[in-house]
Amino acid sequence: MGGMSSPESLDPLGRFSDRVGDYVRYRPSYPAAAIAFLGSRIGLSGASTVADIGSGTGIFTGLLLATGAHVLAVEPNDAMRSAAEVQFAGRRNFTSVRGAAEATGLADRSVSLVTCAQAFHWFDVAAARREFSRILSPGGWCTLVWNTSVIGKSEFAVGYERIKEEFGTDFRTIRHEAFEREGRFDAFFGPGKWEKETFANFQSLDLAGLRGRLLSSSYAPKAGQPGHEGMMTALDQLFERCQKDSAVRMDYDTEVFFGRLG
Repeated sequence: MGGMSSPESLDPLGRFSDRVGDYVRYRPSYPAAAIAFLGSRIGLSGASTVADIGSGTGIFTGLLLATGAHVLAVEPNDAMRSAAEVQFAGRRNFTSVRGAAEATGLADRSVSLVTCAQAFHWFDVAAARREFSRILSPGGWCTLVWNTSVIGKSEFAVGYERIKEEFGTDFRTIRHEAFEREGRFDAFFGPGKWEKETFANFQSLDLAGLRGRLLSSSYAPKAGQPGHEGMMTALDQLFERCQKDSAVRMDYDTEVFFGRLG
């Protein structure tokens, strides 16, 4: 029944503010192999200065910090940024920045790497390219990362996708999977000037975790909104059909798109 989207619901700045708790607890992390790849292919190290744009609650930020790199976590949403500030309080290589992809507030040529995890689909492509080109040092890299659900791998995966499509308020609008076909990566990096690597990832979720995972998504109707009760009933039924040892497995492809913006 995919509901109509209001202008407010499409606002990327505010739409996660009341989902922060679920986002922190139930959103998937990213595989160690993807971070190791950034080290071997792009040179991410303890000597790097990284701008993590749209850093949210800090899921990807934390993995970058573990490499020893100095991470400038740029996030416009106050609630999400505050959650990261609490989590990384006292970390000397962490700096929280109130800014956006199109206006980071960072100095010219101040970073060697820009990362955008689960965020680039919210950006104005042309404006973000200009801003990232400004803050990147010569030869610097940009990486765009998504955890993309593996569709059709299991009965659970098929059922979960149907629930998102039936009840999600603007699920199709914010999907990034068509970006390559639409030429958005060519527009951002330059035609043929980007590469892609994919890494396997998954979550094992009990019923509470599955519910929280869905409710962390910006397109999932919240309690009191049309479609919420039907969505949660369908989710509970899917869990009961597919659970094994009181858990279901959610598989992802962690996709890393990378290139230079010169």
